[in-house]
Amino acid sequence: MTQNDNPRALRVLQLTDPHLMADPAGELLGVNTRDSLDAVIEQVLQNHGQPDLILATGDIAQDATEEAYRLFGDKLKAFRCPSAWMAGNHDDSPLLARIAAESQADQRHIVQGGWQFVLLDTSVPGKVFGELAESELAFLEKTLSENPDTPALIALHHHPIEIDTRWMSPIGLRNRDAFWRVVDRFPQVKIVLWGHIHQELDQTRNGVCLLATPSTCIQFTAGSVEFSVEDKAPGYRWFELQRSGEFSTEVSRATDFVFDLDSTSSGY
Repeated sequence: MTQNDNPRALRVLQLTDPHLMADPAGELLGVNTRDSLDAVIEQVLQNHGQPDLILATGDIAQDATEEAYRLFGDKLKAFRCPSAWMAGNHDDSPLLARIAAESQADQRHIVQGGWQFVLLDTSVPGKVFGELAESELAFLEKTLSENPDTPALIALHHHPIEIDTRWMSPIGLRNRDAFWRVVDRFPQVKIVLWGHIHQELDQTRNGVCLLATPSTCIQFTAGSVEFSVEDKAPGYRWFELQRSGEFSTEVSRATDFVFDLDSTSSGY
């Protein structure tokens, strides 16, 4: 747990789904994922400057290698702030946690700038869909119960709602009802944030803001029935969080990044 008593808005950067690989030439559907992450980081520094906290919401590696995780840590040295990493379906959760711990990026509950951040592991070994173990649900409930007066952002990898991209319906969070049964009991929850869907989403549910964010590499076509990617630039999400619980957020993209997307693929 970390503390930050700075009274100004807390600046939080979400990076998600970089799909890094041990091979420097590694590409995902024609996009070199190292280069695309570099372009996004450059865009963050140009558009917003230094954040106070980074949330990395899964699929950090495509090949689940130690080299990819260490590379991610090296890339984040462009920022002068702590980060927190969580696993996605392409990650090796124990390995990621071990590497993240070396940079103190394995924290599950962070209190900073008048907000609390609760990070959940929805990864299931060998599966694309997500699920919250009973231990994760218990952790969420305990953490929120013990911190009732601090605005909360919950971050996870898999989408906990239905989205309009039909082929992704079976690969979201399987036990989402159990998740919402916990969340609905705690009015301090202001934001639920995730990755995985490689597209921007902004909805509201019972007063909670539901947000998803473009990948730092390829983007899935919103509203598609079958697997489909679209020629949109890699991106990130930026937050300005006030101690009152009010906040602003925006998605930005590295529009100057040039890539040759393989739009004919039936998967990744």
